[in-house]
Amino acid sequence: MKFNDAIVGAIFIVIAGLMIQQSFSFPGFPGQDYGPNLFPRIIAGGIILCSVLLILRGLRTRAATGQAWLAFDDWTRVPRHLISFFLIIGAMLAYILISDTLGFIITAFVLQLGLFLWFSVRPVTAVVVAVVSTLVVQYFFASLLRVPLPRGLLDSIL
Repeated sequence: MKFNDAIVGAIFIVIAGLMIQQSFSFPGFPGQDYGPNLFPRIIAGGIILCSVLLILRGLRTRAATGQAWLAFDDWTRVPRHLISFFLIIGAMLAYILISDTLGFIITAFVLQLGLFLWFSVRPVTAVVVAVVSTLVVQYFFASLLRVPLPRGLLDSIL
């Protein structure tokens, strides 16, 4: 599936606008002219600038070649490939919806294991990689970066 660059650029401008809008809710630091909202706004500004260039390129390409706004590749005609595509999106949505309840460790393990098995990874390899990658990401974010990941059902244990 191929979107014209103008459409992709417009989508990224909307996302950058949402980033800027969300940054207004970040608390400021007393006595400082800038706070945690500065960096997301700088990144969003860069995204907007690049997106404008992408839109211009997409419009130029469409005018010169008559390229369609959306073109479907051959993989979109294979049902298993479409299911795989939507499973990835579904896994991201599932993480957002259930990670607070189940916790990062359980949610990440289950989602990775399910996707590995769907993509025909051998079961033993799938379990080992899902366990190791979940624990590595948990350690990296929770211990090294001090990012509070949801504990969910394991709250009393962790």
